[in-house]
Amino acid sequence: MIRKRIIYMFATVFLFLIEVLIALYVHDDFIRPYIGDVLVVILIYCIVRMVFPEKIMLLSVYVFLFACFTEFMQYLHIVEWLGLQDHAFFRILMGMVFDWSDILSYGVGCVLLGMYDLVRVYIAKRNEQE
Repeated sequence: MIRKRIIYMFATVFLFLIEVLIALYVHDDFIRPYIGDVLVVILIYCIVRMVFPEKIMLLSVYVFLFACFTEFMQYLHIVEWLGLQDHAFFRILMGMVFDWSDILSYGVGCVLLGMYDLVRVYIAKRNEQE
């Protein structure tokens, strides 16, 4: 159990560093808007798995719903409602612009996570049978 948490911790740190590098240095029309959004749901997944390495079934679905909720909050301009639009940290953390392509990117990331979970469970069950 500890080993899994350590693996997820390293994955979290690695993905966070990639996200920071993308935010600071990548200003294109593909990696930043699409790959960054795919990676952010994987980052959230890893954060939750650090705390609950085995306990949450369908975590990828919950991460997708959370990401969609966050995107919906952007649609409602929550940052402006809270008066945080002058703070770069909150603008980056919460986002400022609703975009359907973000939801599509979150979906791609969560489908990859779902496939990962299926493989992980399959391997665990196969190892139990041996």
